[in-house]
Amino acid sequence: MNVLIVLPILIPLSTLLLALLVRRRHAWVTAISMTGAALLLIVGLYLVALAAEGRVLSAQMGGWAAPYGISLVIDRLSAVMVAITGVIGLATLVYCFRQPMPADFLRDTHLFIQGLLTGICGAFITADVFNLYVWFEVLLIGSFALIALGGGERRLSGAMTYLVLNMLATLLFLLAAGLVYGATGTLNMGELALLFRADQASSGAWLGVVLMLVSFSIKAALFPLFGWLPASYHVAWTPVSALFAGLLTKVGVYALIRLVTLLWPEPGVVHSVLLWVACATMIIGVLGAAAQTEVRRILSFHIVSQVGYMVLGLALATPLALAGAVFYLIHHIVVKANLFFVGGIAARLTGSERLAAMGGLYARAPLLAILFAIPALSLAGIPPLSGFWAKFVLVKASLDAGIWMAAFFALFTGIFTLLSMSKIWNETFLKAHPEPQQLGVVGGGPRGAWFTVVVLALITVMIGLGAGPVMNYAMAASAQLIEAPAYLQLLHRGGE
Repeated sequence: MNVLIVLPILIPLSTLLLALLVRRRHAWVTAISMTGAALLLIVGLYLVALAAEGRVLSAQMGGWAAPYGISLVIDRLSAVMVAITGVIGLATLVYCFRQPMPADFLRDTHLFIQGLLTGICGAFITADVFNLYVWFEVLLIGSFALIALGGGERRLSGAMTYLVLNMLATLLFLLAAGLVYGATGTLNMGELALLFRADQASSGAWLGVVLMLVSFSIKAALFPLFGWLPASYHVAWTPVSALFAGLLTKVGVYALIRLVTLLWPEPGVVHSVLLWVACATMIIGVLGAAAQTEVRRILSFHIVSQVGYMVLGLALATPLALAGAVFYLIHHIVVKANLFFVGGIAARLTGSERLAAMGGLYARAPLLAILFAIPALSLAGIPPLSGFWAKFVLVKASLDAGIWMAAFFALFTGIFTLLSMSKIWNETFLKAHPEPQQLGVVGGGPRGAWFTVVVLALITVMIGLGAGPVMNYAMAASAQLIEAPAYLQLLHRGGE
């Protein structure tokens, strides 16, 4: 077995265990946690470099062949998802550094984030449905603890909403896995792909897989199953909200992309349903954002609308559309996390997250205005930033497929996204603060927070200016998703 394939799981898990051993020494916990996140990022970038060369890693844990052993696969898509998880994980921990919070609170945040990263990376590299369920459980435990951390009626209420809906999705997933196993005798994704691609799947297997897709749709916050997200993300501590905004729904999107492309590489009924769901998700999400008056609630609804773009690429099922979905995943994780980070700094300086109680930051903190404008304009799809290229590819794929409706909804959503970002800009930066004496000191906040938003803004610009290489990688990832060589071939030879 190639040891490299298990490092995305072993690194955050080992970091968590080591930090637990020294949990009474808060400074040590911080150092260990940040070192672990940096190592995860380094390994992720190395995996991307290997994937760019055409390498696909696979392994059967314990030497047990499928369908009995646990299968792991790292291809282009899973490699870049591990790398971007490292980016956002490390960015979150740097943002947390020296924040004015109790030491025990910061320590627990580090511990739960490492547990969350373990679950996320496990979900990205598994090739076994039951193992995917296990990793969903791991990240659910970590994410619930992070939302509830700190207590308070508002936070606990949001945490319970989050837990109930996501627990429902997880239980539905477990039921679905049982149905699929009972009907097929396997939960290995490669073996399931062989059955479905050959039209040999029974009605029981179909029912189980459809229930899985519903479960993943809840996790991804697709219409009409998205209500838990805007009800919960805004109550968590700002760095936690940013981490969730960047990564959590993308695990659901990733699972959808992986399962649908494996089982149905050609367009069919499932893709038609996903097309309508994607369009509804884009529109309902962006209209919901327009009705909000708090920064993080606005941004939370925009998570919903932007997930619609990713699922649109999956629903169109052409190589270009799938590449657009991969590009959108890469772009959106960075941009959305950064908007939450910037919103946290703005709230600290103005003393509120309500737009009516904010203002005056353009004159007081012009750098923050620029750092907000970069991800905001990228989210809206303004060239030459990363979001423009992601939307351009998806709109072109829609037009090439002759689905004008999808192109219209994508453009319509982009326009309303720009309007929402303009509302935040006007209320937070341009208008005068209703109580100017309450404006905070710009240089008085933790430097780690400013460093984080600067680096993520630079990454957004770099993705936009380097859209060619990123798109080439995404196109190759799209081809791998359709052909699924690791899942259909390497696993049955026991992996590398």
